Amino acid sequence: MMSLCRNLAVLLLFLIASPLPHSHLFTHATSTTAPATRPRIIFLTGIGSEGDDGDDDGDGDYDYGKPTVPTQVVKSAQNPLVHQAPKLCHYDFCLENQEPCDQISAKTGCLCPGVSGGDQPPHSPRIQELVPITRGGDRGKIEIRWCAPSSVVTRYKVMIEGGEVVEFEDVSRRGLVRSMEVGTNVCVEAVNSAGHSIPSDFSCMRYEHRESSDHNLLAGIIGGGVTLLLVLIIAAVILWKHQMRQKAKRDSANGLGNPSYSTEGTL
Repeated sequence: MMSLCRNLAVLLLFLIASPLPHSHLFTHATSTTAPATRPRIIFLTGIGSEGDDGDDDGDGDYDYGKPTVPTQVVKSAQNPLVHQAPKLCHYDFCLENQEPCDQISAKTGCLCPGVSGGDQPPHSPRIQELVPITRGGDRGKIEIRWCAPSSVVTRYKVMIEGGEVVEFEDVSRRGLVRSMEVGTNVCVEAVNSAGHSIPSDFSCMRYEHRESSDHNLLAGIIGGGVTLLLVLIIAAVILWKHQMRQKAKRDSANGLGNPSYSTEGTL
């Protein structure tokens, strides 16, 4: 019995003298004071050599005193997505015989300008100018030029004051009409299956005859020639009158010196 007690005492002394592997955890568990809280840093990528998790002392906390190698961030070789402005279709509303914008968009993926659908009456086109034709077989006619509206259009109507109406295709941006008097009002109307545009200030224009630069040049030449001719005529008349006066003076001087006109020797 005494030997058993002696063995138990020796074992107890041995356990007290030897360091326990979990003494640190046991102390923390039985301590009445809460340990200081420190943030735990978790690295998803390697922080050192293989098998080294940065916890050298094995206490589960990261050692802040030891410098660490920063993690190298590898940039992606793929370029980041850049938000670009949408590309608008190369479409001119004033250019004649163009490919429709919806067909251009289907081929290139561009965006057409805001266009009202075919289920709505079209907006009013914009008339540009009324140009008189002065040469060729269409001399005397008037060319009307306009720009298409931002709408679906199936045809255009040119309405001339007085009741005349001339129709043109949807791809047209110009048309010839008869000669008209100065001050005549002309309107361009867009038409589709839903209706027609309403006349406005920019879809109508009054015809004002503009003389071409050739006419102005010709008129200037004629006017200059007529003026020069008048000046020459006036100068010739003045010179002729001057010569007539000089001749009259000479004749008068010759008549005074003739003896037949003398009164001397008369009885």
